[in-house]
Amino acid sequence: MDEKQTVRVSKRLSRILRHDPGSVGITLDGAGWVGVDALLAALARHGRAVSRAELDHVVETNNKRRFAFSEDGLSIRASQGHTVDVDLGLPPSDPPAVLYHGTTGRVLDAIFHEGLRPMARRDVHLSADTETATRVGSRHGRPVVLLVDAAAMARDGHVFRVSANGVWLTDAVPPAYLRKA
Repeated sequence: MDEKQTVRVSKRLSRILRHDPGSVGITLDGAGWVGVDALLAALARHGRAVSRAELDHVVETNNKRRFAFSEDGLSIRASQGHTVDVDLGLPPSDPPAVLYHGTTGRVLDAIFHEGLRPMARRDVHLSADTETATRVGSRHGRPVVLLVDAAAMARDGHVFRVSANGVWLTDAVPPAYLRKA
């Protein structure tokens, strides 16, 4: 499987496992899991066949570790980023003192007025480093990195969770905890 095919399959899996499982006729369980065999059969029925070896390759080589297999390897889910109603079962975690969020300048006024909101997703996504936040922000234009005072948020009762791929999740970040990095 070449890089272009890998990216194409990864994007397709992201859409299906995060946002639209019904597009291929599958249903995620309450924690976001679906059987690997059910997923592969659904993809084949919709003219987008992927072998188990190709799926393994996509999961293993995805630089953002967007997907995870269950311990027995029989189920798969997206690590975070869902717009469909799932509970990943991630326990509360103590965040580092500072987290980061990548965005663009055109939305800064709204962010500093309203804070960070999950929009269509289930959670606000935060990064532990500026490099990741810069990459995230650059997807939408010239990146701006925001510093999140996660220590103060945690002290004030905000709950953080960390996904299997290291993305920090929280319900929202009020503007008082934000500043430009």
